[in-house]
Amino acid sequence: MIEALEARFKEVLPDVDHCSLRYQSERSESIAVRQDVLQPVSDGTDAGVMITVAHRGGLGYAATSDLTRAGLAEAVRRATRWAEQTAGRSVADFSAVPYDVAQGSYTSQVGTAWNSLPLATRIDMIREQCARLKVDDRIVDWYAGVSHTEGETLYLDNRGARLHQAFHWLVPVMAVTANQGGETQTRTLGGYGLGRQGGAEVLDDVGFHIEAPRLAREALELLSAPDCPTGTMDLVLMPDQMILQIHESIGHPLELDRILGDERNYAGTSFVTLDMFGSYRYGSDLLNITFDPTRGDELASYAFDDEGRRAERAYIIEKGILKRPLGGTTSQARAGVEGVANARACGWNRPPIDRMANLNLEPGSHSLDDLIGGVERGVLMATNCSWSIDDSRNKFQFGCEYGRLIENGALGGVVRKSNYRGVSATFWRSLAAVGSEATVQVMGTPNCGKGEPNQMVRVGHASPACLFRDVAVFGGA
Repeated sequence: MIEALEARFKEVLPDVDHCSLRYQSERSESIAVRQDVLQPVSDGTDAGVMITVAHRGGLGYAATSDLTRAGLAEAVRRATRWAEQTAGRSVADFSAVPYDVAQGSYTSQVGTAWNSLPLATRIDMIREQCARLKVDDRIVDWYAGVSHTEGETLYLDNRGARLHQAFHWLVPVMAVTANQGGETQTRTLGGYGLGRQGGAEVLDDVGFHIEAPRLAREALELLSAPDCPTGTMDLVLMPDQMILQIHESIGHPLELDRILGDERNYAGTSFVTLDMFGSYRYGSDLLNITFDPTRGDELASYAFDDEGRRAERAYIIEKGILKRPLGGTTSQARAGVEGVANARACGWNRPPIDRMANLNLEPGSHSLDDLIGGVERGVLMATNCSWSIDDSRNKFQFGCEYGRLIENGALGGVVRKSNYRGVSATFWRSLAAVGSEATVQVMGTPNCGKGEPNQMVRVGHASPACLFRDVAVFGGA
């Protein structure tokens, strides 16, 4: 298919300023067991091509699943027509966008290929972990599952770019719900955020085979636990909550198309403005955020984005100072600022837009005991269960599945319905200590939504545990 597409693309190339082909295919499998009952196994394949044309300043797209020469020719014709129609009416001169002309490849690092295991074996390992969640009659729902996707992309353009990438994503899920009287509590494995690139070894890396008893025990503990106290106090966030905090209050507000206003009528804008880059204090000196698509085990690792730009690690925030936005080649040309290689599309029938990829908080030097030991009165919170943030990604309120009191530098009792609120930059300026590499977890989300029409993409996050001072904490809800 790859060789055939290359030959057909050369045959149908139009006489325009820029024309690219982006082929994308995915094959997905989902296996789940709920309450010890195997759910229907799903298996699907999706493949097609997006043609992009820039000509005389205009821009046009056309997608097709007809990969014959005639199908590609028709897509090229439609994209060219749209480029002609938008010439002189666009927000930028798209013919002047400096697209990279690169050649290269990328392949996910895989230990044991998921599909090399017999289907019966894959089902049995999931069934086993599901059964381990039912430890008490108060457990009323229990679930375990694994989703696996193989992806392939090919990017070509009329200037000689050729980029081929192959991906393997594995997303394990585990959840257990306990009930007693009018109280119901749920614990999950990482809050549905443990996806990584790789093969069956990912299950070992994230503790899929060992964590069921702990999750069940903690769900039962929460049934009789008091609500989280309310007040201004210190807060220790575990990595599976830190990833949500990074995602919502750093990742989305720094996407350049939001800053330019493209998303305002759907997903909102951003409190960040272009003049902040290079000088704005986003957080304390301990806040170091990197865009790092080169880290092979994360969900959004790649060598090139969907506009053909080479992906490289870069500081987005360094020592608390805002350095650069999450904006791809097209948005950088529009805004006149340096961004990163993060123009990404969820599939062949969507154009690339600015999306966070692997967005990581760099580790510090403190152990988890150090973080807890530095708190006189506070709460440790783990695993996101609810989130709310305003349209400019500024004011937020987040809730966690599990909490522990901290008193005089030691962990105390379990508390439930743990919540906290704040304002993005003010919150990050209260960052007082960052956990060491030993506290880091590699996590992410497979379903970050954005764009019109909607696009769901995979996003990676790696973070240590962190300590924040004087945060508004509250219980209930």
